[in-house]
Amino acid sequence: MNILITSAGRRVSLVRSFQKEIIKSNPNSKVFASDAEPILSAACQIADGFFKVPRLDESDYIAVLIEFCKINDIHLIVPTIDTELLELAKNKEKFKKEGIEVVISSVDFVSKCRNKRVIHEFFEAHNVNVAKEFTKDNYELPLFIKPIDGSRSVDTFLIKTQEEFTDYHFSNEKLMFLEYLDHDDFDEFTCDLYFGKDHKLKCAVPRKRIEVRDGEVYKALTVNNSLVPYIKKNLNYIEGAVGCLTAQFFVNRRDDQKIYAIEINPRFGGGYPLSYLSGANFTKWIIDEYLHGKTIEEKFDVWEKDLLMIRYDDEILVHGYKG
Repeated sequence: MNILITSAGRRVSLVRSFQKEIIKSNPNSKVFASDAEPILSAACQIADGFFKVPRLDESDYIAVLIEFCKINDIHLIVPTIDTELLELAKNKEKFKKEGIEVVISSVDFVSKCRNKRVIHEFFEAHNVNVAKEFTKDNYELPLFIKPIDGSRSVDTFLIKTQEEFTDYHFSNEKLMFLEYLDHDDFDEFTCDLYFGKDHKLKCAVPRKRIEVRDGEVYKALTVNNSLVPYIKKNLNYIEGAVGCLTAQFFVNRRDDQKIYAIEINPRFGGGYPLSYLSGANFTKWIIDEYLHGKTIEEKFDVWEKDLLMIRYDDEILVHGYKG
């Protein structure tokens, strides 16, 4: 019962969490990793084995993954980046016929998450507030601009004055003009949510974002605040959602009932190690559900609040590398 972490990149902590948890129930199991440049991937270097995959837009990507899984007795795939999610969701049954489970939400839900405008409509349908979207000929400053299919804070802009606009902001149809939620008034949280195979919410861990670099959190704090009951009330069941979801919210500093949802990514987020180390063991729950057929019950009280994570850079050396 081996496991594969795809597009592993820098997700060393995620790989290690699966290595730690799988040997508790399956001592001989291994955790593999894949990447387009595995030699240059820190996570691939610490995995029990790795392999190079084609680019996501190449036609043989899925076939290569399946063949590698069959050769290496891999029965569970955990995806990690936005760009691979939809393709894996579309091919979920193809993997299942080969005895391989992919921890991925439904095509419909992944598609919603990949479009920021559509996910706003999803939130509103679940009585969750979102920032107002303006038209490009009728807006209020300051405003925040982001692409409907963006990730890692690429192509985002804070516009405070008319002079800061460029033609690009108006000509790019993918860019959304949104109400600006000022960080002087709002705290930003990333919430790790676990959904069982029954599409029901089992756990929610709000992580306050203290410092972010290149779209990934470097300093964060677990906080048991108004977000937990708010999410339990409004997002207790999501059709098609399974495994780890990462959702972003803004909470007003003076009125913690004033909450705005920003987006959902149906995958592990870069800050998941904080939730894992706080006691929200999504890693184990995935192994239990997908490899051992266990049912996961609600676990909202298993994690430590007010736990601060401070990340730092480390080194992994690869001997004999020829470039």
